[in-house]
Amino acid sequence: MKYNLEDQQTPCYVVDEALLENNLRILDRVQKQAGVKILLALKGFAMFGVFPLIRQYLPGVTASSLNEARLGREEFGGEVHLCAPAYREEEFGQLLDCCGHVVFNSFSQKDKYLAAALKKGVRCGLRINPEHREVETAIYDPCGPCSRLGVALENFQDGDLEGITGLHFHNLCEKGADALARTLKVVEEKFGRYISSMEWINMGGGHHITRGDYDVELLCSTLKAFKEKYGVEIYLEPGEAVALNTGVLVASVLDVVHNQMPIAILDASAATHMPDVLEMPYRPEVEGAGAPGELAVTYRLAGPSCLAGDVIGDYSFAAELRPGDQLVFHDMAHYTMVKNNTFNGINLPSIAVRKKTGEIEVLRAFTYQDYKNRLS
Repeated sequence: MKYNLEDQQTPCYVVDEALLENNLRILDRVQKQAGVKILLALKGFAMFGVFPLIRQYLPGVTASSLNEARLGREEFGGEVHLCAPAYREEEFGQLLDCCGHVVFNSFSQKDKYLAAALKKGVRCGLRINPEHREVETAIYDPCGPCSRLGVALENFQDGDLEGITGLHFHNLCEKGADALARTLKVVEEKFGRYISSMEWINMGGGHHITRGDYDVELLCSTLKAFKEKYGVEIYLEPGEAVALNTGVLVASVLDVVHNQMPIAILDASAATHMPDVLEMPYRPEVEGAGAPGELAVTYRLAGPSCLAGDVIGDYSFAAELRPGDQLVFHDMAHYTMVKNNTFNGINLPSIAVRKKTGEIEVLRAFTYQDYKNRLS
């Protein structure tokens, strides 16, 4: 797919409205078929320029900080749910002004803030840790050993749930409906006696609902059965599933150097513009490229920062790369804009939307002031 960006506009994230709406229709189908609510997790995707489209399908957002909560309230509207490991006392009043649901990560946080939340009419929940592991990558596993996230059953305080109307758990990352079904069995075994007295339950994120091979029917039947058994309102809060495969990062080749193999230096950086490439790690797909050795010429794609490990990966191309050539990295909407940084003074990518008409509109271009204003 061609993006027709001028050289001076790269690097640039481009989110496709038509692809985004396709995902939203799938999520809306789940909402209607299973009788649940799906919220946008801002930690995964917070491009507010497309919020008008998203709120046609989803009723609200989830936040983990004051800034996210404000963004949700000011730019999205609807329901704003809050869940964080701990809250700052000086911010909590402002948080309550932004949200309608707040989840406490511990009984001590509940004891400290519950009265203030109830006084504002905010619905309060408690995060539980089912200690059931489905995630292979440790950095993304909320239920790993010594996790700080949620209350494990051994630390649960019976009889101390007055004012708590909901429970929250999260243990998935890029998982299918089968993982949720297994998790719910454990949740019921450990916490079932508490669920029956609740009004709502939030099953967190990590549900890869819009992935092509996701079993939507299993998800819906699992959620419907749980809802009928306990009579609770059910929330899911995916971020990645909303924006999965809806956006790209367009980069330009700045130079090609040689050290045992050709290395293309781009204006896009793994360290600053797609940090999950280094954290996960994973190898993003590049349009028209193949695996090393698959096509005529193999290059190592690397970023412009001074970090030695600022390497995206090795790819092969049908023809030689030259300065000025543009490369398109797929699936770069989620966990990119929300995690990018200005290390080394490298500029943030522009943010654009591809309209349903095919027109590309640049919504934001960043400047020196964006870098400078972060530092002092």
